[in-house]
Order: sequence, then structure tokens, then C-alpha cells
Amino acid sequence: MPDPELIKDILRQLLEAVGRVERRSAGIGTANDFVTSDEGIDRLDAICMMLIAIGESCKHLDKITDGKLLARYPSIDWKGVKGIRDIMSHQYFDIDAEVVFSVCKKHIPELKTTFEAMLRE
Repeated sequence: MPDPELIKDILRQLLEAVGRVERRSAGIGTANDFVTSDEGIDRLDAICMMLIAIGESCKHLDKITDGKLLARYPSIDWKGVKGIRDIMSHQYFDIDAEVVFSVCKKHIPELKTTFEAMLRE
């Protein structure tokens, strides 16, 4: 059984990363807002870094819990969470602002709620 404190630490880091994504995407009304100014591009870059970190941490969390923890929360597309990390890391210059915008607005709130639930348990 993995160390419960390690799992809690990872979950706290994930919540911090999600909070950064929320803060950095605040005020972004459309995907176009990411690409029409230097500030938007900087936000996009910073958000992508956090999405990479979230995906990597979820991979690690899945590994140290032998795939059991994430499986208890099937409402989240964990394959997608982990997969976006690979896409962003390996195809960085082909990142689609529409996808990042969608992740920020549709998926980050659900991830936050799920990480909070995991931490409570």
C-alpha cells in the first residue's frame, strides 16, 4: 500500500496546479483571447505547463496506487488527463487554443471537485 501522506501531498499539488489554471484562465472569454496578444500567449503557455504537470502527477498517482485510486472516480476521463500531458509535451508548437480553452472551462472545475473529494477520503 502506498504512503497515504505521499498521496495527500500529490493531491495538494494537483489542487494547487488546478488553482493556477483557474486563475490564469480567468478573464479569457474565447480561445481567440489566448492568441491575439502577448498576454494571452503568456497565459496559454503558463496554463499548458500546469496541464502538463497535472497529467504527469496523475500518471504518478495512478502508478503508486496500482491503478486503484483514479479508477474509483470514473466520471473523469483519466486517460485524457494523462494524454494531454503527452500531446502538450511532444507537440508543443501544435497546441490548439480551442482545446486548452475547453479544458479550462469544462474540465478543470470537475477535476478540482474530484481532487478535493479524493483528499477528503
